[in-house]
Amino acid sequence: MSHVLTAFAFTLIAGLSTGIGSGIAFFAKKTNTRFLSVALGFSAGVMIYVSMIEIFPKARGALSASFGDKTGTLATTLAFFGGMLLIGVIDKLIPGDRNPHEVKIMERAPRPEGHPGKLMRTGLFTALAIAIHNFPEGMATFVAAMQEPEVAVPIVAAVAIHNIPEGIAVSVPIYYATGDRKKAFFLSFASGLSEPVGAVIGYLLLMPIMSDVVFGVLYAGVAGIMVFISLDELLPSAKEYGEHHLSIYGLVGGMAVMAVSLWMFLP
Repeated sequence: MSHVLTAFAFTLIAGLSTGIGSGIAFFAKKTNTRFLSVALGFSAGVMIYVSMIEIFPKARGALSASFGDKTGTLATTLAFFGGMLLIGVIDKLIPGDRNPHEVKIMERAPRPEGHPGKLMRTGLFTALAIAIHNFPEGMATFVAAMQEPEVAVPIVAAVAIHNIPEGIAVSVPIYYATGDRKKAFFLSFASGLSEPVGAVIGYLLLMPIMSDVVFGVLYAGVAGIMVFISLDELLPSAKEYGEHHLSIYGLVGGMAVMAVSLWMFLP
C-alpha cells in the first residue's frame, strides 16, 4: 500500500509542476531560455535512457516468461510502438495552434488589446489540450513509480520539467486576456491534475487484473510513450528555447544522471 501512495504522490507532484511554469512566467523578469533549453534536454535524456535501458528490457523479460523469447520480444515491440501510436494520435487530435508544447515566452507574448476573447480561448483550449495530453502521461508515471520506486525520482523530475513549459503556455494568454494573475495561475495549476487522475484510473482498471502479460504490455507501452514525448516534444522545445548544443548537453547530462541512478541501486 505504501508503494501505491508513493506512486500517487509522485504523479501528483509531476502533474502540478505546471504551476511552476506559471510562476516563472509571472515572476521572472525575463524568461531564462538557456536554463529551459538545458532542463528540457535533461528531461528527454532521462526518459530515453530509462525507457530503452531499464523499462523495455524488463517488459520483454515479463512477456518472454509468458510467451517465449521470440513471441515475447515481438509482443514487447508491438506494445512499445503501440504506446507511441497512442500519444501520437492524441497529439494529432490537438490543433497545432493549441498545442501545449508550442514555445511561449512571457516578454514576447501578444498583448490583449483588441483580442482578449481570442487570448482567453487560446489559454482555455491549451489547458484542455494539456489535460487530455497528460492523462496517459499520468498513467505512465504511476506505473513506472509502482514498479521501479528506486528510479521513480529521476523519472518524476523529468516529467515535472517537461510540464513547466505547459504551465507557461496556459498562463500567458489567460493573463494577458484577463489581467488576473490568480486566475491564470489557478487554471495552469489545475490543467496538471489530469496526470494524477490518469494514475487513479490506471490503478482502478489495471491493478485488479495485473499479471506478467499485463505488466509487460503496459511497461513496454510506457517506454514508447516516454520516447515519443522526448523526440516529438522535449527536444524540439529545448532547441526552440535556446541553442542547439545546450539541449544536447542537457540530453547527455540526463542520460548520465539516469545511468548513475540505476547503477547505485544495483544489488
